Amino acid sequence: MRKALPILTVLLAIIVVWYLAATGMNSAWVRDQAARADETLTTGQFVARTLTQDRPVLPAPHQVAKGLWDGIAGQKITSKRSLIYHGWVTLSATLAGFAIGSLAGILLAVGIVHNRAMDQSVMPWAVASQTVPILAIAPMVIVVFASAGITGLFPKAIIAAWLSFFPVLVGMVKGLRTPDAMQMDLMRSWSASGAQVFWRLRLPSSMPYLFASLKVAVAAALVGTIVGELPAGATAGLGARLLSGSYYGQTVQIWAALFAAAALAAALVMIIGRIETVTLRRMGLAR
Repeated sequence: MRKALPILTVLLAIIVVWYLAATGMNSAWVRDQAARADETLTTGQFVARTLTQDRPVLPAPHQVAKGLWDGIAGQKITSKRSLIYHGWVTLSATLAGFAIGSLAGILLAVGIVHNRAMDQSVMPWAVASQTVPILAIAPMVIVVFASAGITGLFPKAIIAAWLSFFPVLVGMVKGLRTPDAMQMDLMRSWSASGAQVFWRLRLPSSMPYLFASLKVAVAAALVGTIVGELPAGATAGLGARLLSGSYYGQTVQIWAALFAAAALAAALVMIIGRIETVTLRRMGLAR
């Protein structure tokens, strides 16, 4: 209970500030409607109307909670209004892009650590690739693949991979270079081959760095997938829900989709954290 108390306190403070902000940001519409109807509102009536608008500027927490409940439990899973359906579409592209990006990051990191030419040539380009805004890249990727007749999951997965490979690359390079000179000299004194040094020293040393970067990468992959859904005119996915909500001024729908995406990202990070705990414990790197 003591551990949960600080978290609950912060959460309560956020909710209070959120309600105050919703009341303030939605008050202009209430005042305008009351003036048109020549109506005088009490404070209670005024606050109640700011928190119950159909299309508020800032939805109140209970409105977002209701939108989440309706999207998750109030619809069939196959319904186009179901957040589970849209979440699965986004999740499938996220996992595909995360797998591609992570594999690319690991392979490039191994090459960079073992080859000086790759270190001097590939690493600068990898850094430069992250300076281009993903909002500029996503439409080009979608258009290029669409012109080739490729739509759906794969283009979104490529965008997700673009964002996810760099954290894995940097973390893996750092991890593979963790062994110090004394450890490397000890392996040489045992006449260990390059493969043995990699599998028995470099790779185990890189595991904590790898899992830390994977947590960042999976969240980045989710962001990339949602961004990839926006310019594609997609009809499914959390990005599509955000887009349709913005078209029709459905702010509650937008916030519900945002919270669903945040919950999905948190779940993915927790799964990787659990895998990390089990893996490091079996390798003797953690208790």
